Amino acid sequence: MNKAYTSYAPINQKWAKQIPSHWDAKRMKAVFAMRKERNKPIVTENILSLTAKQGVVPYAEREGTGGNKPKSDFTQYNVCHENDLLVNCMNVVSGAAGVSRYYGAISPVYYAFYPHKNENIWYYHYIFRLLPFQRSLVGLGKGILMHESEDGTLTSVRMRISMDYLGNVLLPVPPRSEQDQIVRFLDWKVSGINKLISIKCKQIKALEEQERRIVSDSVLHGLHGSPLKDSSNRWIGKIPTDWDVVKLGRFCSFQNGISESGDFFTSGTPFVGYGDVYRHLELPKTVSGVAQANEQQQEVFSVRKGDIFFTRTSENIEEVGMAAVCKQTIDKAVFSGFVIRCRPRTALVDIDYMKYYLQIPAIRNHFSSMMNIVIRASLGQNLLKQMPVVIPPMDEQKELATYLDKQHEKYVALIETIRQEIAALDEFKTRLISDVVTGKIDVRGIEIPDYEYVADEIDTASNEDANIEETDEQEE
Repeated sequence: MNKAYTSYAPINQKWAKQIPSHWDAKRMKAVFAMRKERNKPIVTENILSLTAKQGVVPYAEREGTGGNKPKSDFTQYNVCHENDLLVNCMNVVSGAAGVSRYYGAISPVYYAFYPHKNENIWYYHYIFRLLPFQRSLVGLGKGILMHESEDGTLTSVRMRISMDYLGNVLLPVPPRSEQDQIVRFLDWKVSGINKLISIKCKQIKALEEQERRIVSDSVLHGLHGSPLKDSSNRWIGKIPTDWDVVKLGRFCSFQNGISESGDFFTSGTPFVGYGDVYRHLELPKTVSGVAQANEQQQEVFSVRKGDIFFTRTSENIEEVGMAAVCKQTIDKAVFSGFVIRCRPRTALVDIDYMKYYLQIPAIRNHFSSMMNIVIRASLGQNLLKQMPVVIPPMDEQKELATYLDKQHEKYVALIETIRQEIAALDEFKTRLISDVVTGKIDVRGIEIPDYEYVADEIDTASNEDANIEETDEQEE
């Protein structure tokens, strides 16, 4: 498999320095034509969505809640055909490109390409889904707004690349027979890698579920096999006989977060955002957000040791009521209007015990059963005040917190090991695709065995924090 071609010619692209000498190198506009079909009169109501994670899927199958809602007027869409290469001109640098398996309606910001001549469209699919190629396009865009996470994921990308620039991107063009063999080879190899990644992702989910069961059983039943009694709450069930159930409003005060315009959040003192609460059991000691809060706002919306923060609103009910505790006062900080602060008035609960208690399914079920959803799911203070809190004796709370901290450390280590294995597989997959589509590896003559195809639509560690939203802005 490491066999190389006999001779190469330079193309000097950021993502590919050379290709086999018998391949062509052509501008994208010489390889593809852009389809310009309006859905007027309406020929399809099958709205398609293009995402970095899934590629092209019907909108109903799109995962996640970010981005715009579909238009009710189908004439505002363009049309794509099966086997068109779709490229989101606003998000292509973050991976929003791929071949469509569907005939359907697409956003005006999607470019739909089809080959001028007899090309294997899936060869180019591999190129456009390739991270080094995507990064090579970064300098072509206008209106850049992006953030690169520690693992290299570009998030919140809004970088429009016009056809004047994209059309001049240089692409390798192997002979058609080699394109076909490259696609067969990569489908085989990538499917095998994706299968391994899928297995490891399932292992992570199994470990996470196992930890959740340990947490739920411990904070509801204790560690010593004590006699149980009915808690009188259908979600909590039975608890030890010497434990109590108290409503959160009995010992806490509540405060919704600060709501200001966008310029308010460009500089200033620390700002606790939705993500700081949603993604953590404990608030980070250092938060990334900032806000121009005055002294009065810093007092009203303060962030102090012992506070508990809940996510307040989302389009998705599963994301509402997620909680994080504050283990350390953040000086001069304020918090988001999408968050509610819960501040205990009395030392009835240990904050480390609450860190785990608030994660149990009983609490999620409590919120879900009582929440009204119109357009967005929303958690109000009155509902939060009714939340049942199981109160063991303080010494047992501390014992539970210590035990669960050790369990959490163990599961974090196990999961991190698997995530590193997934990252290594992702890196190998990227390198393999890059080497094959640029001809570093000659796959001619390799016999492809029968295999089970596994699509490259796996939620791995490398993209789980991505927040790539679609936009339906019209082209300029």
